[in-house]
Amino acid sequence: MSDNKKIRKAVLPVAGLGTRFLPATKAMPKEMLTIVDRPIIQHVVDEAKAAGIEHFIFVTGRNKTVIEDHFDKQVELEATLRDRGKTEQLAMLDDLLPEAGQTSYTRQQSPQGLGHAVWCARDLVGNEPFALLLPDVIVQAADQSCMEQMMELYNETGGNIIAVDEVPLEKTSSYGVVKYEEDDKGHKKIDGMVEKPAAGTAPSNLIIMGRYILQPEIFDILETQSAGAGNEIQLTDAMLALMERQDFYACVYEGRSFDCGSKIGFLTANAAFALAREDLAPAFRAELQRLIEEV
Repeated sequence: MSDNKKIRKAVLPVAGLGTRFLPATKAMPKEMLTIVDRPIIQHVVDEAKAAGIEHFIFVTGRNKTVIEDHFDKQVELEATLRDRGKTEQLAMLDDLLPEAGQTSYTRQQSPQGLGHAVWCARDLVGNEPFALLLPDVIVQAADQSCMEQMMELYNETGGNIIAVDEVPLEKTSSYGVVKYEEDDKGHKKIDGMVEKPAAGTAPSNLIIMGRYILQPEIFDILETQSAGAGNEIQLTDAMLALMERQDFYACVYEGRSFDCGSKIGFLTANAAFALAREDLAPAFRAELQRLIEEV
């Protein structure tokens, strides 16, 4: 076990406009779209909480105040539930609520890329390593959450951790792919990253999927980094620069991820999470089968 600083803080960039889900996201943040009965952002926060995260830092934009409201008390609703004896629902809402002082919010005033969004959280993170969870991605894990598995690897290796999915090589051209070598302990040490490699050129079948543990030196790089692809500040560029002086490791976690930034991923996540619920699965499975037969 290495002597590493505990990961206490998580950054969640939620400033995106969600244009792929218009008109649903015209007035409502895409992060508040629901997977079964919980907003996407709640699933991501739950994952971070399960890993021991104590402070949640949201990088927001305009029209995102409903996210702040979601992670606050709703006095009128709670009073109504109490009056009606809805003790189970009250307890559930209380359990989901972060404690006082556990949430912070900062604004990314203009869409300048993921790297810029992370940089906006620099003063709230301070000089300590932090988790970064992209809310477009939610993970269904059987035992440990994805971030818990990343924490375990971090406690062994230190440095920086990137969660990766294994995919068939022919599908790597749609993703960011890591290049790695295994060290003498079997850890996958990353020594490069390629964005959407051309067919047949991918350095591995491990794709980057939206969960990171990063050291605070990333902020110094982002501070002066020039715009990259799409004329935006790219996090990948900053990680490649940091990789020249710090170690990066790939965490091949156990679980299944869903890209809820796409309509297919969002719909698939709803089906997968519903089918994992004992109270919903039997009836929902029957309805799905009936629907497939009729279409």
